[in-house]
Amino acid sequence: MSNNNITAQTSIFKRPLLATVTAALLVSISLTGCSSNTSETDDTKVENHTADAASNVADNDAVSVKTIEVDTVRGDVSLPINPAPLVVYDMTLLQDLAALDVAVAGAPSGLLLDNLHSETQPDPEEVGTLFEPDLEALNAMQPQAILVGSRMAEKYDELSSIAPTLDMTIDTANIYESSKQRLHDLGALFGKSAQAAKLQNDIDSLITETKAVTKDSGTGLVVMVNGNKMSVYGADSRYGFIHNVVNVPIADDQIKDGPHGQPISFEYLQKTNPDWLFVVDRSAAIGEDSVGAKAVLDNPLVAQTTAWQKDQVVYLSPDSYLAFGGYYQWIQDLTTIKNAFASAK
Repeated sequence: MSNNNITAQTSIFKRPLLATVTAALLVSISLTGCSSNTSETDDTKVENHTADAASNVADNDAVSVKTIEVDTVRGDVSLPINPAPLVVYDMTLLQDLAALDVAVAGAPSGLLLDNLHSETQPDPEEVGTLFEPDLEALNAMQPQAILVGSRMAEKYDELSSIAPTLDMTIDTANIYESSKQRLHDLGALFGKSAQAAKLQNDIDSLITETKAVTKDSGTGLVVMVNGNKMSVYGADSRYGFIHNVVNVPIADDQIKDGPHGQPISFEYLQKTNPDWLFVVDRSAAIGEDSVGAKAVLDNPLVAQTTAWQKDQVVYLSPDSYLAFGGYYQWIQDLTTIKNAFASAK
């Protein structure tokens, strides 16, 4: 895994997916010709009628002729509902698809999380890494669709020459709304809108429960430990959900934005003195041998902070680094944060 090869992308807040039914012997329906005042409720009914009627399949012969238009980071892409074979080069997408029980035919090798594949679906074939596709394997597979996120986004043009490619990179500055939209879109694309809505309700319920215990509980900082180096992340980073979703006030509102955070020292932590520390152990997340975040932070200056003295140090999941915005990342980290605040003295 390259060092924090994640950049904030243009916002992918998208209008709800527009589904177009193209089945033979039926009266032709064109959603694009609808008037501009068509309600969101009507759109949802059309989507559920078309997308939710089918289930993900493993071969092209059984794929519905119905198509759907997806508004991606790079513009609209039209493709059949339930495209298969499906290739995915993004751990956040793989988390959501696993939760939706969608079959993935091809995925990168060397993935470090165990929640990226539905146990009810066949194991995917290896089609390269998160950063470099295996073009020979892709050509042999002939996928109907390729889904990518930030780490593989620079290979978009190359992949698009093989199959329709959807860049579904999350907007890190608006991670909640962006990930919510992506889960909705995946549900519609694979005929699982009801399941996607249930998964989103799981997340939203946990957010409500977490906000109830974080209220008036002090300030916080998100710190990444990478070997013996540390960096802090602001409210517009991929860890900003700590501050703008579960509402923990940030202890320093002058943090500069950047994909790698802002380098800090032990003196900075002592001076800023957060009530809560939220820690991402990057080395552990990517499987590197290192001292570990807890040992690095066990420092006389950090020991003077309220967070350390009150044992209010919360270690976020590896998913928060590798699959931020994914269904299981939300569930794991929200649960961890809720439990930590609920048990605070």
